[in-house]
Amino acid sequence: MFVRHALPGERVRIAITERTKRFLRADAVEVLEAAPDRVTPPCPFAGTCGGCDFQHVSPEGQRRLLGQVVREQLQRLAGLEWDVEVEAVQPEGLGWRTRVTYAVDESGRAGLRRHRDHAVVPIDRCRIAHPDAPPVPAARWDGGPVESVISSTGERVLVTDAEVPGDLGPVHGVVGRDGEVRAGSGTLHETVHGRTFHVSGSGFWQVHPRAAETLVDAVLVGAQVQPGDRVLDLYAGAGLFSAFLAEAAGPRGEVVSVEGARSGHEDARVNLAEFEQATVQRAPVEKALARGWLGGSADVVVLDPPRAGAKNAVAPIAALGARTVVYVACDPAALARDLKTFIEHGYDVRSVRAFALFPMTHHVECVAVLAPAER
Repeated sequence: MFVRHALPGERVRIAITERTKRFLRADAVEVLEAAPDRVTPPCPFAGTCGGCDFQHVSPEGQRRLLGQVVREQLQRLAGLEWDVEVEAVQPEGLGWRTRVTYAVDESGRAGLRRHRDHAVVPIDRCRIAHPDAPPVPAARWDGGPVESVISSTGERVLVTDAEVPGDLGPVHGVVGRDGEVRAGSGTLHETVHGRTFHVSGSGFWQVHPRAAETLVDAVLVGAQVQPGDRVLDLYAGAGLFSAFLAEAAGPRGEVVSVEGARSGHEDARVNLAEFEQATVQRAPVEKALARGWLGGSADVVVLDPPRAGAKNAVAPIAALGARTVVYVACDPAALARDLKTFIEHGYDVRSVRAFALFPMTHHVECVAVLAPAER
């Protein structure tokens, strides 16, 4: 049985919400004996809106729960006993999310969908949204969805096909869901460790204000790139890691940045233009590996695949014989499955770190470092 809104050790009264042959889902509707980590949710929509899972849990308790999830997945799916402690990243409460996608109901009210449901819960504002992002719920819309975006340099962009109301305050640009610029500029500028990145408004960027620098630091520490190294950055997006890897590899090195999405590829071309040692390829990673487009060897491989994981790309990555592989993951289950495959292909896991980059939710970001097994 999976019980939402309950904590380990609590006694609660539940209501069954879903029955299958294999399991039940339920919501805790009354807390009879509370756990020490339980707090009063700061959001009035907690428990109704499906956006947050942990509004009722203290920040420390959230990290403990996330750590238990990571440890359990590593043990169950990869056979690894790893004592992972989830690291806090500020801000870790409210007002952190720089990109929020709102649904719109039939009356034009913006909100978020219920948990495991398509019904829209209209809200006055999202408590975890960055306070400077366009206040989408404050207006009426003729359709949805509507994504509200704020960059680290203060640029405000909307991603939507709907007509934009005039009472949202200044907006840097409006981008359609297909990536076409409808008004103003569709480009955002993100600053990480003093370096500025060009990012399409509808493209991918980390949603926590400090996620980019946190992950760059973790990747560089794990990769230990040396001058002259050949580095592959797979699922590279806008080239965030590629830029810092190119700096580390130096002019005698080589960095190949691979991304399948058009917007990410175009952004990476701009962001890596200053590095003669960096090349940008637009291709699905599996296809690029299978066709030999990335060469037969590498010193370091960094991969940041989508939530489903790297899957069939793992074996050909392992075949490159890199001395270090750094795997960035947003789903610990997918990470664990792929780590098992790496182990089966001759690699050992050297470290696993986890970061609380999605406060109030069950999501957690992990960075694993692998190296060839010592036989």
